[in-house]
Amino acid sequence: MADILQFQRNHAPAADRDQEPVPEQGPEPLWREALGRSLRGIREEQGGRLIDIAERAGISPQYLSEIERGRKEPSSEMIAAVTGALGIGLPDLLTGIAGEVGRHRHPRPARRPAGPLLMAA
Repeated sequence: MADILQFQRNHAPAADRDQEPVPEQGPEPLWREALGRSLRGIREEQGGRLIDIAERAGISPQYLSEIERGRKEPSSEMIAAVTGALGIGLPDLLTGIAGEVGRHRHPRPARRPAGPLLMAA
């Protein structure tokens, strides 16, 4: 029979060592909320009025307001219409949203074990 070897154990459990540290934050935002904040932020930076952007996009001001507040989840066609009315590209919008959502990500397991690996035959 094979000998059993004992390894020194780190103070932190393996599950904690294998994850990247993430600062404490609130819950991950919903897609529609992140989308709405981004659209509203862009509109306000440009000094655009909600009613004018909605008219150019071909939607009602009430619907655009609901999108900006994260109450509605618009179709891809609606998102394209609003980004077109704002004069921005879809990749720019998505990059901003990805950055916001990325700040709230959960820890991922590491790719390799942090310590020795013992496999049984």
